[in-house]
Amino acid sequence: MIGNDTNDQSNDHHQQTKPLTQNEMENIEARMMMRNLHLIERCAFYGLDQRGNDSLHKPNPWEFLINKKQHLVWCNVFKAASTSWMYNFNLMAGYSPKFLKKSQMVPLSLARKKYPRPTLKELNEALNTSTSFIIVRHPFERLLSAYRDKLQYALPHTFHQKLGNMIVRKFRKASKAKKVGTRWPTFSEFVEFLLFEAAHGSELDMHWIPMSAFCTCCQVRFDLILKFETLDEDQRYLIEKAGLAGIIRPEHKNSGKGQKNTKELLMSYYAQLTKSQVKGLYQLYKYDFELFDYSPTEYFSAAKDDEIEEQKTNGLQHVELNLDRNKLLPFS
Repeated sequence: MIGNDTNDQSNDHHQQTKPLTQNEMENIEARMMMRNLHLIERCAFYGLDQRGNDSLHKPNPWEFLINKKQHLVWCNVFKAASTSWMYNFNLMAGYSPKFLKKSQMVPLSLARKKYPRPTLKELNEALNTSTSFIIVRHPFERLLSAYRDKLQYALPHTFHQKLGNMIVRKFRKASKAKKVGTRWPTFSEFVEFLLFEAAHGSELDMHWIPMSAFCTCCQVRFDLILKFETLDEDQRYLIEKAGLAGIIRPEHKNSGKGQKNTKELLMSYYAQLTKSQVKGLYQLYKYDFELFDYSPTEYFSAAKDDEIEEQKTNGLQHVELNLDRNKLLPFS
């Protein structure tokens, strides 16, 4: 589902579910094994499993949460069920559901009071005695979710509203200003900004930085790779596998915006982009696609052909990132 995945407070409920059958557990376990094997193979293919000095070739413990009591380690990928699992980790930290519902503090800030950012040594020690997991999502769906949440529907007087204003000033052509008519950046303008920032080596926002860079997925061992697309089954499997059935239950804290279904919504936004823009996005998120076995094909099909005249008059050229892995993520 496309929508606010980080800070909305609707649909706040536990889903009552039956325990998975042995056959279901075995099927999901096989799926998890295939995902891990695919990740290992792709990491080796691109040399990302080797140690080095850049951020993709050394483990980064900064974004991990370690629950020592329940022996659970999670790398929090924003816009990939992060609200739901931040809530779960806060429950396991001792916060009551009533307190979490009333608290005005950002859930991540509450969590960090109980789960300090670990050192690499602490992370490695926890990995040896814990179940580690990550939740991933189709890169282009995650990107659109971040755009809609943080820019199109930005809360007043926030950092992201100010960022949106800056994007409009810098990337909206004067000739199109009246025609567009929105105060927030269009999806196309946001993509121009994102590719421009990446090409110039800027540090990307945590809501749209590639998952593979954020969690250094080839440098840290994950026991389980959950996917947003199969989240219901995957998190039920995790809860049973980690012995958490009496402590937490599957959470679904996500509110979709608009009346269209996910596929219609996705395609309506990506149809606003040119094929050059989608190509630039693919190159930026290539490792996410490769490591987690996602495809960009239908997004290329949805994008419009490049308008030659616009490219000639556009002072901000489309960013063509080099596919060489040392230049693929220039901000790393």
